[in-house]
Amino acid sequence: MNYDVIVIGSGPGGYVAAIRASQLGMKVAVIEKAELGGICLNWGCIPTKALLKSAQVFEYLLHAQDYGVKATGVEADFPAIVKRSRGVADAMSKGVQFLMKKNKIDVIAGTAKIKAGKKVEVTGADGKVTVYDAKHILIATGARSRELPNLKQDGKKIIGYREAMVLDKQPKSMVVVGSGAIGVEFAYFYHSIGTKVTIVEFMPNVVPIEDEDVSKQLARSFKKSGIEIMLESTVESVDTSGSGCKVKVKTKKGEEILECDVVLSAVGIASNIENLGLEDVGIITDKGKIVVNEWYQTNMPGYYAFGDVINTPALAHVASHEAITCIEKIAGMHVDPMDYKNIPGCTYCQPEVASVGYTEKAAKEAGYEIKVGKFPFTASGKAKAGGNAEGFVKVIFDAKYGEWLGAHMIGANVTELIAEVVVARKLETTGHEIIKSVHPHPTMSEAVMEAVADAYGEVIHI
Repeated sequence: MNYDVIVIGSGPGGYVAAIRASQLGMKVAVIEKAELGGICLNWGCIPTKALLKSAQVFEYLLHAQDYGVKATGVEADFPAIVKRSRGVADAMSKGVQFLMKKNKIDVIAGTAKIKAGKKVEVTGADGKVTVYDAKHILIATGARSRELPNLKQDGKKIIGYREAMVLDKQPKSMVVVGSGAIGVEFAYFYHSIGTKVTIVEFMPNVVPIEDEDVSKQLARSFKKSGIEIMLESTVESVDTSGSGCKVKVKTKKGEEILECDVVLSAVGIASNIENLGLEDVGIITDKGKIVVNEWYQTNMPGYYAFGDVINTPALAHVASHEAITCIEKIAGMHVDPMDYKNIPGCTYCQPEVASVGYTEKAAKEAGYEIKVGKFPFTASGKAKAGGNAEGFVKVIFDAKYGEWLGAHMIGANVTELIAEVVVARKLETTGHEIIKSVHPHPTMSEAVMEAVADAYGEVIHI
């Protein structure tokens, strides 16, 4: 029962930490109370992308005539779409099971509670309690849908993202509260297959953490498609006493009542740090997050935390890199702290949204004199040929030293394009080096080079 490393949670932070530790010769155990792969593989990143792909295919078929193809009798089979999504998630979870066996990692099913003296108490489904020892205990228990006091989720009429993936039947109408990544992805999915969708957002823009130009473009695209958007508005209450929901919304003009079948609460996440034994061990928390240093060490030696339980971007790829950094530091390797200014963010609605680094507003507020370049996909041959001419690539450079401060994209497949900017920023690449790097034609990726050329007054195709 003695291990070098015990990881609590098997999401993209936990299972990655376990595998890297095993690769480095450590004896490892993972404790998981639900499915291997955590929320990301089972109830987050992966199954939502499967749903979104079904919606995209359906949209293509509905607009087949635009491509010179006749398609008749096309229908969205909601139960089949959900079934496919669950199948994809199950396959990915089985993949993690395989990786655990391949790397000789012990998987312990049950609910974990940390104890002083580097011990973990695990309660199994049968109520049996077993205590395990480890030199290093890693907390990677992730997060769940956050509940607002006036928007309590009942799992049927007021739901979170989990229920939104597996509804028994497709709702005719839905109010989505919040327009972050989760909100706009589900808004796009349900609208695409025929549900009437209204987004209620507290901030002045949808996807409020994105560059303002991107936010405004997404709002235009959504409104053009038929999604209703209420900005600078708050949900005051939801009456679920009838057959549907009556949503009282406070707007700048006054109160409005929206009627719908289902309300999706997409107002963020809350870290899973309750009942873990943090207080018993003396681990410090702040505002619902575990406090750690740059190597993910808590204030108590031998206890670590990363991913959604700490105050860093709640993204799967962030958790994975934090996990690797943490383990390699434990192993005594030379590692650099993570650069949180170079973390890409991706949102998978249509059009997609991707970004990294400073927004234009943030760069100006930080005191930079900037060069801004923008290339619309209407000028891209590949985008026009593919019927995906919505959106643009926007880049921001420091005018004085040429540092690539940020990039913001909206359009088809931009979540695949953003990595070029992340790598370029990591390598401290200049704008002129990008311009002189030959990009293949015709591709969507040319838009990155063209946007950079625009920033430096050298753009050819606009």
